Parts: sequence; structure tokens; C-alpha cells
Amino acid sequence: MVVAVGTATGMLSALDDRYGSDEARPGLVSGSPSRSSPSAVPSASRPASPSASSSASASGNGKASASPSPGKASPRSAKARPTTRLYRHPDSQVLDWVQDHPGDWRADVIAARIADRPAAVWFADYTPATIASRVRAVTSGGAAQGRVPVLVPYAIPDRDCGGASEGGAPDLGAYDAWIDRFAAGLGSTEVVVVLEPDSIAQSDCLSDAGRADRFASLARAGRVLKAANPRARVYYDAGHSGWRPAAEQAALLKQAGAASAASSDGIFSNVSNFHTTSAEIAYDRRVLDALAGPSTLGAVIDTSRNGNGAPPDGEWCDPAGRKIGRPPTLSTGEAKIDAYLWVKLPGESDGCRGTPGTFSPSYAYDLAVP
Repeated sequence: MVVAVGTATGMLSALDDRYGSDEARPGLVSGSPSRSSPSAVPSASRPASPSASSSASASGNGKASASPSPGKASPRSAKARPTTRLYRHPDSQVLDWVQDHPGDWRADVIAARIADRPAAVWFADYTPATIASRVRAVTSGGAAQGRVPVLVPYAIPDRDCGGASEGGAPDLGAYDAWIDRFAAGLGSTEVVVVLEPDSIAQSDCLSDAGRADRFASLARAGRVLKAANPRARVYYDAGHSGWRPAAEQAALLKQAGAASAASSDGIFSNVSNFHTTSAEIAYDRRVLDALAGPSTLGAVIDTSRNGNGAPPDGEWCDPAGRKIGRPPTLSTGEAKIDAYLWVKLPGESDGCRGTPGTFSPSYAYDLAVP
């Protein structure tokens, strides 16, 4: 148990006693990487195509062909979810800051609007010897509370195409072995796995053969994770609504195993980015329709920093004027949309307001203040 001090601590303790739903339940994040950009490359390096732009602009109606009406989630009995609340892992840069700065004038806002939300736990360092135990620490903590943890494996070779978040396993053979050990820590209760952000949408830097090999490893990863824990829900990288056209992204996803129920529960979008939830809902439904997989496939959306949408100038590095988005929840009320998640912790810098991946209280406050 984390023991905090001062005013902000009292707020966290009161919230912990009062709330039961994942929309309001206090939550913390740990293990987040030094991932420096919302999409790991400047948006100018991958401008939205006309089709992608059209997808975003048409998203306001929240509708997609062959999808049920928004607000009325379709029956998906194969994905019944007795656990509906997300898990908070008691290890977090934001909580550390709140504990260490109880008198700071920003502490109450940051504590109430960021530190009181569940967020994903990233596993970004290639450490084969300890990965199973580290994953197990999170999943067992969630199981003990009857809550669902969100895990982000982030160790694919040639990560970020050699950019600011470069790193990962030395080769795909080592990555496959790392995934085996990651899977060994999943336990047997519900868990959400956001599998390798940018690994599919940002694969242009690879040769055709290199991309095919990466996609084969991702398909294998999904199979291994779901075989280790049949209650694990594994989601694949769909980029975001301003990146690739839906049909093009779906074609890549299919090559990576995202259309197979043996490896996939669907797709994720907007990780560490800023596009509006309505744009992502419309885009994700188009991707799922084009993917043409089982009817049980759904999507999860990162809403951690999209409250004001994407900046008009396309800036990706800690852009000004952004706000936190919808609270994390596994109950969206939207057909084919399984969850809104905070995958990127608000306040962790992309590299402009602080060292990449480190917590910036000034940035967090700007995102959190109403």
C-alpha cells in the first residue's frame, strides 16, 4: 500500500473510499516508457491522406456501415464481462509527485483529475529474466481486487523506426521468447493487452520481408497471450483516424493476425495521440468492418489527452491547449467500442516539456485544469 502525505493524499484516500466505478475509481500507472511522441513520429512525417482526412471529418455522426446504432451496444455473448472496473497499480510517477509535493499549488488538481484514474502499465524495457514476475505483480494485484489491469507490451525490434523511442528486443527470435515469458505472468483472470503501439501503423521503415516477419511475430504473440490466459483480451495497433485510410490499415492488421479470434479481440487507436473520441469511434468501426473478422471483435480508444482534439498545426510533442479526455471505462455504451482507456498517462512528456517519458507537473496541470 502506498502511503501519501498532505492535502493531496487526503483527497486520494477519500476518493478511494467513495468511488466504485471505473469512471471515478482512483487509479495509478507504472512502467510507462520513454516514448516521446504521440504516434512515435512527427505527424508531418506521415500526413493524413485524403481518405483519412475524410474519415475524421465524417466522424461526428458516430455511424458506420454494418454497425448497430451508437449508444446501443450489440450483444456479444462471447465477450461477456463480469468484471467491469479497471485496476489501479500502486506505482506511478504522478503519485510519486503528488506525495512529494503536497504543498504545490497544482497538487490538488493533478491528484483529483489525473492520479484518480486507472491507466495502463507499460513494459518497455527488454528484460527477459524479470518480465514474467513484473507482469504477474500487476495481474495478481488486479485479480486480488476483482479489477481489470491494462498492460502494454512495448519491446518489438526496430521500435519507433529508430526514433526517440527506439529500443526493444534485439531480434524477432528474442522478442518471441520475451512474449512467452510475458504470457507466463498473465494469470487466469481478466486482463486487457494493448499489443505494441505503432508496430503496425508505423511499419513503413521495414523492408517487405521485415514487415512480413514482424507481422508474423505479432500474430504469434496474440496466440501465445490468449492461449496462456483465455480471459486476456488482446488488441492490435490501428494507428489513429488521422493516419491511414481504414481499409489500408485493416489490410495490414489482417496480415498481423488481428482478424483471427485465436489471436485477437480487436484493435486499439489513438495511443498517445489527441484525436477526438468521436473521430476514433467512426474510424475504428470502419477498420473493423474492413477487417471482416468475427463479430466479437471490438476496439479500445486512448482518451487520455484528446479532450480538445488534435492541434490544428499537427504538432505532436506536448502540444499546448490539449486536455484530458473521457475517463477510462470498460462500459462505453457504444457498439463495437469495448473501452476508453488512458494508455498514455497525462503529464508524461513527449520530450518537449521534459525528458521523454518523465512526469511534467506543469504539463499535467495544463491538461487537467478545467
